[in-house]
Amino acid sequence: MFKNTLMAGALAAAMNMSGVVLAADAEPASPISYNVGIVSDYLFRGVSQTHGNPAIQGGVDYLHSSGFYLGAWSSSITWVKDWLGSGSFEIDVYGGYKNSFGGGDWNYDIGAIAYIYPGKGDAIPTFLANPNTQEVYAALGYKFVTVKYSHAISKHFIGWYGGPNLDQGTQGSGYLELNANYDLGDGWGLIGHIGKQKVKGSVATGGVSSADYTDWKLGVSKDIGFGVLTLAYSDTNTSGTCPSGGLGSNAYCWGDNGGQGTPRTGPTAGFKDVSKGTVLLTFLKSF
Repeated sequence: MFKNTLMAGALAAAMNMSGVVLAADAEPASPISYNVGIVSDYLFRGVSQTHGNPAIQGGVDYLHSSGFYLGAWSSSITWVKDWLGSGSFEIDVYGGYKNSFGGGDWNYDIGAIAYIYPGKGDAIPTFLANPNTQEVYAALGYKFVTVKYSHAISKHFIGWYGGPNLDQGTQGSGYLELNANYDLGDGWGLIGHIGKQKVKGSVATGGVSSADYTDWKLGVSKDIGFGVLTLAYSDTNTSGTCPSGGLGSNAYCWGDNGGQGTPRTGPTAGFKDVSKGTVLLTFLKSF
């Protein structure tokens, strides 16, 4: 998930900057850092939030010397307005504590995050729940490898209903992921990711597959001085059909009405498998 990369990169940059200036016996670096980015497609756990289109993103982070941090991050999106008739942005607010041990080879991170969709419109019973979601998370890393688990504590997870009648909450949905970021030197890096999303209570119903899936990503990054470019390929193991007119069997066959559709019934055209494999190009600037 690109936004997690943004957060981790900003926090890591802040910690590294602090170490550099202290070693030089200069004024401590500011605990506040910023980041802006452009992505060819905003993927959240392997699923496009922009119907395959580009997005503009940015955030701000505060990192205390003790390891406590707070931050906010935002991205342009389309899926909420396509399904509920309004809402063009996602805002994430998060905070937690991170530190290292074992000579610096090991690190950990615990915290909470809220995914907020301003102007989201009303939920559609049995169709799309309130997309606003809160999660708690914990991560453990060793050198360039990190394992992380995120657990939804809100009534619904990113708009999903559960149960065979699509009338149950999806609180307790979880995402387990393994991430690797290997430094090749000279500004080059390799990235790898695999994750498993479990949507609580989601079952195949009405001819549509369950919302559970596994996603993975492989890529290469390059620090070009004024920012970092990343080229990656992301895919999932979701299955099912997705005709452009709708009525597909893939749970991630999402329509596109450009926000002009009927908010009580959702999109009626432009359906696309937003979980299919895609090449992702990103540019990130941290300062």
